[in-house]
Amino acid sequence: PSKDAAAPKIPGCSNEYQMVKVENWVNGENGEDFSGMTAQFGAVLPSDKDKAVRLPVVLTTPLNSCSNLTSKLSGSIALSVRGECTFTAKAQVAQAGGAAALVLINDKEELDEMACTEGESPLTLTIPVLMITTSSGDALKKSLVANKKVELLLYAPKSPVVDYAVAFLWLMSVGTVFIASVWSHCTGPKENDEEYNELSPKKSSVDGATKDATKDDDETLDISATGAVIFVISASTFLVLLFFFMSSWFILILTVFFCIGGMQGMHNIIYTLITMRCNKCGRKTVKVPLFGNVTILSLMVLLFCFVVAVVWFINRKTSYAWAGQDIFGICLMINVLQVARLPNIRVATILLCCAFFYDIFWVFLSPLIFKQSVMIAVARGSKDTGESIPMLLRFPRLSDPWGGYNMIGFGDILFPGLLICFIFRYDRENNKGVVKGYFPWLMFGYGLGLFLTYLGLYLMNGHGQPALLYLVPCTLGITVILGLVRKELRDLWNYGTQEPSVSDVNPSPGA
Repeated sequence: PSKDAAAPKIPGCSNEYQMVKVENWVNGENGEDFSGMTAQFGAVLPSDKDKAVRLPVVLTTPLNSCSNLTSKLSGSIALSVRGECTFTAKAQVAQAGGAAALVLINDKEELDEMACTEGESPLTLTIPVLMITTSSGDALKKSLVANKKVELLLYAPKSPVVDYAVAFLWLMSVGTVFIASVWSHCTGPKENDEEYNELSPKKSSVDGATKDATKDDDETLDISATGAVIFVISASTFLVLLFFFMSSWFILILTVFFCIGGMQGMHNIIYTLITMRCNKCGRKTVKVPLFGNVTILSLMVLLFCFVVAVVWFINRKTSYAWAGQDIFGICLMINVLQVARLPNIRVATILLCCAFFYDIFWVFLSPLIFKQSVMIAVARGSKDTGESIPMLLRFPRLSDPWGGYNMIGFGDILFPGLLICFIFRYDRENNKGVVKGYFPWLMFGYGLGLFLTYLGLYLMNGHGQPALLYLVPCTLGITVILGLVRKELRDLWNYGTQEPSVSDVNPSPGA
């Protein structure tokens, strides 16, 4: 084993590790930037690129920089390899040789921490020391061996704790919940303006409600209290499986199912929007093996969605794949919120309270058991394969020099979304309107909960936040408080479970 492994911290070795941007030029031609990481000792690199100095690079002789150097390093950046002696010893030798900085090539494709070695003092080190990966170092070394002029510019830009791109995630999340809530109302079949045609025969409102309920029962699935608990337990089990078995094939299977769900959601949305504009477009049918008669429009939309899914799947690791993932994800969630429904606040309370503790446990408490946050680890995906779970909305960090993405999980949209969709139905069925309704308040609460999530992210210096910690009180809490104030909580709690009165079932002729 190498002697330069990280050692316990000692006084005088208190620098924070800095992530470093390394710009390079070979014979004056600018190459691709790469990253490095500074040691806990030595000089601190500037965060502003304008304050950094472009310097030539020289290979140390000997290459390990463990003994007096014969190469001329005055005013240059020394390039060395790790091993044979301690990090501080290498830095002291390079500094004694006149180097302006020391760059160490790691023996693997990772950046290891360079701490001080016990018994040695780094106080005399005044040059910056950083480590780069094997591939980056080998490319520089190859150019130097070929007698090419190599120059480096080293600086350590700081990442903002919260990138302003979170505003786009906020808009996507709030917009998804809003569209899913009003979707069935805006796209459903319109009545034939009977309220304006007083000469037309009126059907019983109970009969109409019965027909609507029957249709809804055929197309939707009401979540029970038991189902809510089982769902959260299943989600926890699945999360643990992902954490321990995050292999490329496992994530690949998830991605395929995500594509299928996204295709179905996109198909339903596009088909519905087209038939709203053109009723005749969905009438022509064609017989398809295994499926029977299918409308030509539906088949064409399905083929289009399939092509989009295949293109995204092939290019899912590209820098622009986040856009396709977000489109599929939003379509999938809108479709799920049309199918799955909460029947009342009683079931909503059970589901959201379970989800509340589920989110807190897997973000904040799981490190006590698994040594790291399971939720954050699963969201980041596998570093080895570059694969990540697709059940996230992502948006690039626009103001972060290191790139990366802001993310929000589907659960942070679906769980509160189920409650908000129920509240929208409740308002409509009880003619609440905007002023007396609950829906505007819950949309405000959901937006406020997301804002508080990002505020918590900022206050905790970028540590991942369980969004449901803020979203549940801001949605379910507002519903309960308004229900108590308006004295409607009992109705909300037992909604849909009360038997209709005799007068509702058999209305009088005068009615």
